[in-house]
Amino acid sequence: MKPLHRLLALALAVSMPGGVALAADLRVMTSGGFTAAYQRLGPQFAAASDNTLSTVLGPSMGKAPQAIPNRLQRGEPADVVIMVGYALDELIRQGKVAADSRVELADSRIGLVVRAGEPKPDISTTAALKKTLLAARSVAYSDSASGVYVERQLFEKLGIQAQLAPRGTMIERIPVASVVAKGDYQVGLQQVAELLPVPGVTFAGKLPEDVQSVTRFAAGIPTGAQHPAEARQLLDYLASPQVQGTVQATGLDSVPR
Repeated sequence: MKPLHRLLALALAVSMPGGVALAADLRVMTSGGFTAAYQRLGPQFAAASDNTLSTVLGPSMGKAPQAIPNRLQRGEPADVVIMVGYALDELIRQGKVAADSRVELADSRIGLVVRAGEPKPDISTTAALKKTLLAARSVAYSDSASGVYVERQLFEKLGIQAQLAPRGTMIERIPVASVVAKGDYQVGLQQVAELLPVPGVTFAGKLPEDVQSVTRFAAGIPTGAQHPAEARQLLDYLASPQVQGTVQATGLDSVPR
């Protein structure tokens, strides 16, 4: 067992009554921005705790049936939800997630991709980003937090809303980079952690900080969770200092503590 796994297993054991960690099948709903980190860290938690993780993916908001709020509205069971912080806060306000369970996980910034083989565009400054977007035949962005910002605020900040309106498309549910990789769109904008895992694209970089939007990802425990104690252990692990190297490797930034 790796050192990190041993430490985690010890922490889990002493946190349970009688020092015995009881296995549970945790149902986890996670949205795109933290998914790459979760896919690396989840198996480590499962191996050390003897719990199993049953995971479904879906955006933090939007009209898609797969969106986490819509899943909960239909009564789908969940022990943990991982999503955009302000969308989680709305679920807390509605009484669907326990307020005292909220844990902040990571910050996510928006980046840009083009199809692999295409020249890598310059987006190092606001002026360069504006020039790149104006030159694009088509621009794709997500139906979650980053795409809402791109469509409603970024284009306006750059003064190109009128020009980009007929060329911009909000992509539901699937990764934006996947439609860029197929050549359906020339440029794709989404959170970096959702762009990097997709093959067939070239990552141009993060948006300049003066027009960047930082999305805080957080997690919580739904009020009807069947395994709240084990869910809390998972959340504590995902936010722990020991895993921040893995979190950062997926394109996310650690939350200042």
